[in-house]
Amino acid sequence: MADFENLNSEEEMDLGIITLTLDDDSEVDCAILAIFPVNGKDYIALLPLDEEEDDDEVLIYRFIDKGDDEDPEIENIEDDDEYDAVADAFDELLDEMEFDEEEED
Repeated sequence: MADFENLNSEEEMDLGIITLTLDDDSEVDCAILAIFPVNGKDYIALLPLDEEEDDDEVLIYRFIDKGDDEDPEIENIEDDDEYDAVADAFDELLDEMEFDEEEED
């Protein structure tokens, strides 16, 4: 379950914050890093904002925008091949962002 705040699916960066409810009913606030397509489906990359965590683990989920004033949904990616393809696409997106930043400097 996720509560979306300031989410505009047309913008891919600086999308806001969502609160994830984990299996143990604890909640984690996450920054939305990107919403991006892979093989005709949309995915979302999240960065937990938990101050206790020192690693920069990015969480990736399938993203379903229902439109019509309904909140978007996220789903776990169960298939290893699908997850690998999405993780590779996210890595490429990060590389492009880093390249664009270097060009601006």
